[in-house]
Amino acid sequence: MARPRPAEYPPQFDASEFVDEPTDPPDERIEVGILIVGAGPAGLACAIRLGQLIEESPRLAKRLGEVPVAVLEKGKQPGSHSLSGAVVNPRSLRRLFRGEKRAADMPFYGEVEAEGVYFLRHNSSMRIPTPPTMKNHGNYVASLSQLTRWLAEQAEEAGATILPETVAEKLLVKDGRVVGVRTGDKGRGRFGERLPNFEPGSDIVARVTILCEGTQGHLTGVAIDTFGLEGESPQVWALGVKEVWKVAKPLRRVVHTLGWPLRPQAKYHEFGGSFIYPMGDDMLTIGMVVGLDYRDADLSVHDLLQQLKTNPFVRKMLDGGERIGWGAKTIPEGGFVALPSRLHAPGLLMCGDGAGLVNVPALKGIHYAVESGHLAAEAAVDALRPGRTPWTPGALGIYDDAVRESFIWSDLKEVRNMRQAFGRGFYLGGAFAGAMTASKGKLPPGDRPTEPDALAPAVRTDRRRGYPAPDGKLTFDKLSSVYLSGNRTRDDAPNHLRVRTDVPEEIAVMWEQMCPAHVYEARDGHVEITPSNCVQCGAITAKGGRLTPPEGGSGPEYTVT
Repeated sequence: MARPRPAEYPPQFDASEFVDEPTDPPDERIEVGILIVGAGPAGLACAIRLGQLIEESPRLAKRLGEVPVAVLEKGKQPGSHSLSGAVVNPRSLRRLFRGEKRAADMPFYGEVEAEGVYFLRHNSSMRIPTPPTMKNHGNYVASLSQLTRWLAEQAEEAGATILPETVAEKLLVKDGRVVGVRTGDKGRGRFGERLPNFEPGSDIVARVTILCEGTQGHLTGVAIDTFGLEGESPQVWALGVKEVWKVAKPLRRVVHTLGWPLRPQAKYHEFGGSFIYPMGDDMLTIGMVVGLDYRDADLSVHDLLQQLKTNPFVRKMLDGGERIGWGAKTIPEGGFVALPSRLHAPGLLMCGDGAGLVNVPALKGIHYAVESGHLAAEAAVDALRPGRTPWTPGALGIYDDAVRESFIWSDLKEVRNMRQAFGRGFYLGGAFAGAMTASKGKLPPGDRPTEPDALAPAVRTDRRRGYPAPDGKLTFDKLSSVYLSGNRTRDDAPNHLRVRTDVPEEIAVMWEQMCPAHVYEARDGHVEITPSNCVQCGAITAKGGRLTPPEGGSGPEYTVT
């Protein structure tokens, strides 16, 4: 019997809907020199580097006009939507600040002192050798939302103008080149009607537009479709759900776990694990990450995290503690084989997680985002020198060259087939991963393709019976978790989620269980949607629907994630 697949029920979405020419009269358009979409690590690193280059070149400053660098941020402020593990490799930040800032100046919780990798069963744990890709000596633990806010301060000091609560909804393209973006309207009701506080969006035009939107970037996806930039394999994703705890006893090491509560058999196609990181003397962060190519419609990453905490090894770290933060985000996992064929188009550059610059085996992407933003700034400035224009075809190709010559490219190439190997099951996948690590990616030869997450068939099981009931102390339900995220979405805001509601029960249940924020509910043969719960994690885009731009300032208000 054929099992339904989410890809068989696509949403009503066409990338061309989000591409347009400027429509505001010329005298009403907002003109900036270089426009950065996304105030995350990539976008802010780009703005900081641009500030350095402008300071070194008065002629460049004059050429870029009154607003040389503008950064759009869809959240309430920079950091509002930033969430990661996060253990940060500092090499890109050190290079960005050229020795003027040290690790001690950055909002880190400290250098990694010790670490361990553990294989879990339901009631036991066993320490195993740390794979070379997961060693963190010399790295630092951070809250990405706090690090992002700090980077925003540095960017503003460098001269960037940051525009929070501003969504980039459409890509402005004229004569085959990107000339900026159109921002989304504010103050519309549930059905799109104008409310008394309605504010229309604006055309923002720029000499170069740099997309640094992060995971599941809306305009990055639109640009890839519009300019035919698809990679040799499709991008695939994981969903991470994490909590921050105030704890009675300090954790002095970085912990990763494999095994339970995920199942090792290939038929389930479950890949992932957990992380537990110290955040100073009185906090820690714990998260569960699972690849979205799984097949069990009853799998819920949020509930797997609750289940994980009942293991004695994990529970001991949380005893006497209190949960103070929660959040969820997707992670691009396709790696090297799923990178766009080009990272540029006329007038446009793409950076960071939006472009898929994540090393899955190493659980690292922040320093690649920072480095790519740094390189994008230099490429943009180079293309703006006298006698050059960034919209000439190939003019921004120097960015691709710089990325290929950087550690980003060599790092991702070495692990290019590891994610695909685990489609064979945990044990066989682990054996292949060991061979790849030992040979630095030379074995097996060639590139192994990925398959879209939405092509995985949906199979019903009784898995839900194993999830622990929420007790409000150790285990928690989804709605209380959304509340803890500080979600700011209006109840009467327009629906920014596009999904088919007339889908088979297996698909409806898959979406219901997948979503960490209880946005979707399978009921009587259709799907009911509560868009105001959405924390914009992006999982629905990977699993058969589409997340489109919400109203600026909506979504979570992360502070310690």
